Amino acid sequence: MAAGGGAPADSRMRTPSWAVRIRGADGEIAGAGILLTPDRVLTCAHVVDRTADRMTAEFVGAADRSVPAVPARLDGDAYVPETRDADGDPSGDVALLRLERPRPAEDPVRLRKLSTSTREVRMYGFPYEHNGGIWFRATAVGGCGRDGQVQLVPASPGELASPGCSGAGVADSDTGEVIGMVLSGQEDRHGNRFTFMSPADTIVGHLPRLESVTTGLSGLDPRLRSTSDDVVPGLLDEPFAQRLAAWLSDDGSRVKISVVRHGDAARESTLRRAITLADRESRPPVSVDRAFLDPPGTVPSVGGHDLAVHASGRTSARIAERIAERMGLWQRPEDPPLDRVRAAKGTLNLVVVGVDEAVDPPAVLDLLAVLRAGGSRLLLVFRTDGDCCHRARDQLLVRPAREHRARLVDRLREITGPLAGELHERLSAVVPQDARSFGRELDRELVAAHAALADLRRADDLDQERDPEGDRHGPGADPDRYERLADRVAGRLVTSLAELDRLRDRRDELTGRLRSYHVLLQHRLQGEEDPAVDDLYLRAHALLSARPCDVREAEAAVDAYTHRVDGYGDDRGQGGYDDHPGRDGYGDHPGHGGYGDHPGHGGYGDQRGGGA
Repeated sequence: MAAGGGAPADSRMRTPSWAVRIRGADGEIAGAGILLTPDRVLTCAHVVDRTADRMTAEFVGAADRSVPAVPARLDGDAYVPETRDADGDPSGDVALLRLERPRPAEDPVRLRKLSTSTREVRMYGFPYEHNGGIWFRATAVGGCGRDGQVQLVPASPGELASPGCSGAGVADSDTGEVIGMVLSGQEDRHGNRFTFMSPADTIVGHLPRLESVTTGLSGLDPRLRSTSDDVVPGLLDEPFAQRLAAWLSDDGSRVKISVVRHGDAARESTLRRAITLADRESRPPVSVDRAFLDPPGTVPSVGGHDLAVHASGRTSARIAERIAERMGLWQRPEDPPLDRVRAAKGTLNLVVVGVDEAVDPPAVLDLLAVLRAGGSRLLLVFRTDGDCCHRARDQLLVRPAREHRARLVDRLREITGPLAGELHERLSAVVPQDARSFGRELDRELVAAHAALADLRRADDLDQERDPEGDRHGPGADPDRYERLADRVAGRLVTSLAELDRLRDRRDELTGRLRSYHVLLQHRLQGEEDPAVDDLYLRAHALLSARPCDVREAEAAVDAYTHRVDGYGDDRGQGGYDDHPGRDGYGDHPGHGGYGDHPGHGGYGDQRGGGA
């Protein structure tokens, strides 16, 4: 069995014994559910008809393949309907059903508290077209809204959770553990398709009684949980609270370092408050409401951290084990936890308080460096601004920032040097389709790249000063923004070079076509002259020889010449030049692949039927 119960994690082909199909009093499929105990089923509140005397739970994964149907009713007050605040953010939508007859003890599954960032997951639901049950695959891409819901992106367009999937269990693809429940699936007006789930921590936050059927440690160390003593006027350090809320709401900073000294009651209280409000399970329900009356900018996003640990008195190995457990890295328990963390594919939003009070602070910093290199975000709190804090700044902030800038400088040099040189070489050969817009946009992008390069070089000279909180100041302060700029400019340059190469290839094709037609015409005329045809030839030749060459205009001239040659042969009783060597079919004929105004062309005019 899996760690949480139910079917083994590697039984990919089996219908899970915990999967429940729920029918309303009218006999229609209302949704799905998760069997958590022999007589309790978790589902969405909107699946439950509270006016009905009873519903029916059907077990499609029963061992004897009989699909038993068991009457079920709402389990007392275990019902949290979906509510929406003034911004339309949803919250709740969980309920518990009690079965009239219990299921076998080996059928239920436990919920598992795990970090959800970048996880591959599977859901088993009952949509209309597959009401016998079907798996849907997705990737968890991050939290959203004030209730800590998690957005899932379908693995393929057809795997969007649809009616009949609400309440379905969400299983981690690596471990087989059920880590949450499907809430809904939707397609927005732009055609983007999403599924949303409520993770185990959020579900337990709404229905605390489910703690007994949930495995995995909480994402919040009990020593960091806010208490009633923290809710005292004057104990909120508002600027500090705003900086913490910004990081927990993903302000783009990879690492934040703060110092909270013992005895600083306001800072300690503010830190516990921020961490608790960001925890899915521990945050008070009122904090989900838009009308929450705390000062603006001080309330972090629910789910802002995946794990918050207190390092005081703990070894780096114990902290690594806690991180590995939260990430679901228990497949190879014989491997040291640091090795498992280093090999992990997922990432964490991690809070570590009291880094300098760990048993072995340097080893903890090495662990944090591994997480940072793997893409995790880190909020680190020190008790003194001493050697350990200074080393952390150098190891986790200054040095990585310097290395990042160096990589960016090399990349921007490539963009503004060789790539830009290739572009200008191509532009000297051919004229782009929309020359004015083309040149203006690329010039603007290249100017921005040159400015970014200058800022990054200046930042190297100044070594990018930072304040004690690890906040960024000075020129070149946002390398992530420059990374996005480099991606955008490089992409545009590559696309533009490809377009210009297609035009240059087309110019060469037209040159060969003009040459073959001219040779063949001279052979046919046998020394006679036709000034009108010669003028057409000379115009086409001049346009193709010009640098830069306007391929569209040159193509029109070549078409005019070849059409006249074709007609010239017909006027003389010839059969035209359809079977002549060198003819590539780029005249005024349907189905051609040229660049003129002809049906079926694939080029840069008012063509139809394809093109670049």
